Amino acid sequence: MEHEKRRPWRRWVVLVLMIVGYFIGGGKIKIPFTEVVIGIDGFPAIQPEIVVAPEKLSYTPLFTLPVVGDFYLVNTLPTLAITIVLLMVIAYFANRSLKQSAKTDLVPRGIGNLVEAILEMLYNLTEGSAGKYAKMIFPWFATIMIYVLFANLLKLMPGFESIGLIKEAHGEGGHAVASLGGAWGMLTPEEGHYVLYPFLRGISVDLNFTAALAVISVVMIQVIGFRAQGIGYLSKFFNTRRMFKVPFFGAMDFLVGLLELISELSKILSFAFRLFGNMFAGIVLVAIVAGLLGKFSILPAMIMMFELFVGLIQAFVFGMLTMVFMAQATQGHGEEHAESH
Repeated sequence: MEHEKRRPWRRWVVLVLMIVGYFIGGGKIKIPFTEVVIGIDGFPAIQPEIVVAPEKLSYTPLFTLPVVGDFYLVNTLPTLAITIVLLMVIAYFANRSLKQSAKTDLVPRGIGNLVEAILEMLYNLTEGSAGKYAKMIFPWFATIMIYVLFANLLKLMPGFESIGLIKEAHGEGGHAVASLGGAWGMLTPEEGHYVLYPFLRGISVDLNFTAALAVISVVMIQVIGFRAQGIGYLSKFFNTRRMFKVPFFGAMDFLVGLLELISELSKILSFAFRLFGNMFAGIVLVAIVAGLLGKFSILPAMIMMFELFVGLIQAFVFGMLTMVFMAQATQGHGEEHAESH
């Protein structure tokens, strides 16, 4: 048998990118025994500011609500609008592709084929867990999972959290600014009084977004529970069936129901902070690795693959937990099933 000769060209590509990234990042090499220094000024890497809350892009509030207060334009709102628009565009072209295939040979192609495969996989997962309630649960499960996945992946695009407004730093820290001509500038490693407020920031690292999504998930879990079981769904939280027949065990059932109510409300916190915490940790990890490796810019870029993996896993976990809790809400207690039989 003839063995094909291996050509490890990929490692040479990585090596070239590392060298180019080193010089572009401002790295210099001094030739031994000479005074010659090779290197360019390039674009030195700046350690990003680790900020939990989204940055304000406007000095004045857009409007004021009576109870909530001032509403500012933060850098997660443009990202939110972009995700909605892009998903609408994808949905339009997928729908057009499926309609064209329906008029010809019924074989989906292109983006229609991809979307159909993803939705079919998600529906099979829902049907395997929810059974006859799959059609009720699937729209919410698929919408939440696809949107969270799209939001997590979109923040990995170039330009996110790196292009924005240069403003004065409040407190310690800050960098100097080098002019690029006109109103454009660039932060430099030298100490100064300016920081970058990016135009676009991933919405998954905004606690407002994750909390709102968690509230929607938990509310719809209760709605589906009521639609499946009717008013009897409340017995899950306020179980008084055996309160007067067997007082001791009836009281225990009532206390267990109250604990179940507390557990249901705590899902809002667990949903919100799980997604927010994991995605925010990805930003911190990339910043730490970039700071440790210095001017070797290609290596921190490889860490983005890990953040890509985390984004996929977190979208799957958020969607699956929502679907499983919805499926559980459609099922009554064991004693209810016994009575029905």
